[in-house]
Amino acid sequence: MLGQSQAMSKITRRKFLSISALAFPALLGADAGLVEPNALRVTKLKLNGGGKCRLVHFTDFHHKGDVRYAAEVIRTINDLDPEFVCFTGDLVEDRCFAAEALGFIRQIKAPVYGCPGNHEYSSHVSFRDYEDAFGATGGAWLADRNLILQQHDLEIVGMGIVGLNIVPALPASRRLLLMHYPRVADHLGDRHFDLILAGHSHGGQVRLPFWGALIVPRGVGPYDLGYYETSGGPLYVNAGIGTYRLPLRFNCRPEITLVTL
Repeated sequence: MLGQSQAMSKITRRKFLSISALAFPALLGADAGLVEPNALRVTKLKLNGGGKCRLVHFTDFHHKGDVRYAAEVIRTINDLDPEFVCFTGDLVEDRCFAAEALGFIRQIKAPVYGCPGNHEYSSHVSFRDYEDAFGATGGAWLADRNLILQQHDLEIVGMGIVGLNIVPALPASRRLLLMHYPRVADHLGDRHFDLILAGHSHGGQVRLPFWGALIVPRGVGPYDLGYYETSGGPLYVNAGIGTYRLPLRFNCRPEITLVTL
């Protein structure tokens, strides 16, 4: 009887391991496809001691009609109660979603300052629509433009397709750069910023433990996610809100960043 019990135990253990081996990829797939793409997180970044101004950064919305998720994003931003909000490109891929996505931007209860990403150009949405929506929040659409927030003695520069060569610096004690492509941080010439915010990478969307992103798009370079020191100044690369091409995320949840500068 003891031998039979041991044999049954071995069979049961073997079956359990076999079932687990089959189930594990399915669980990973379910997490990557059904859970993480909408599992929004808030990351906190404090620079230079923080406390002087409080802003929110989000990027790469890639809105495709999921109004429930978009509403959660806007609600989360508003609940953080920032002094202003920064957006670094790729609101939509298809212009048919632009009006809806810009409607969500209008619901943000703080001035929103944004710069274009590659999909702002490829989707052929009029920048006038972006200017109207961002302006309605009290902010501005900054495609190769800059302005000063007097209350913070802060210059905000928004990089478009042309770059910084046509955006002369304005007098301010601190400078914030909004741009889409992280790798550009190493190619700013003699311009230096107190903080650079970027997106585009989506964090890779799929990140393996101890390895990192499996693949990132062009224009990212070594700066795929998080905080870096660069020749142009401190750089923070946000994982983004939406997904591109494949609606998957693994070990790389969508992100809103709360920054104190």
